[in-house]
Amino acid sequence: MLLRSTVDWSAVIWASLIAGTVSFLLYLFFVPMSVGAGNAAIIARFMASILLGIGALAPPATFDIGIVVAALVVHFALALLMGSIIAFVLHRWGLLTGMIGGALFGILFYVINFYSLTLFWPQMYALAHMSVLLVHVVFGALAGGIYEWLEFEPGELEALERNT
Repeated sequence: MLLRSTVDWSAVIWASLIAGTVSFLLYLFFVPMSVGAGNAAIIARFMASILLGIGALAPPATFDIGIVVAALVVHFALALLMGSIIAFVLHRWGLLTGMIGGALFGILFYVINFYSLTLFWPQMYALAHMSVLLVHVVFGALAGGIYEWLEFEPGELEALERNT
């Protein structure tokens, strides 16, 4: 009950989906451009390899609907998890704190993803690049800021309904 009363889950979902969409697009287009190698299909294959195994990285580096669906499932599941953590820790501290704290959580998630979870998915270490760190920071800042912007404080919704 405590968790339900402290976090606005509708805001968590929206913030995670919006930040997840922006970060997914950055992964597909900004990361390959800044690394100077590869393309969007390779990034999607790396994401899908978490769910499908290392075989998802096999050539050719083209789009395959199964790969794209697996990449979307992995990416948005992680976005919802990370967005939930950001919201739970930073709720009710305001928009600026949500954005700055979210950006700091983005750095923390980058470190966790690429320096510990790569023990289970070693292929992901190939994406340990500054551009990927920047995408994590953007995700965190967006997730924290959008959550704070959309969040209803306890009692705020009832007061809004009484005034209308």
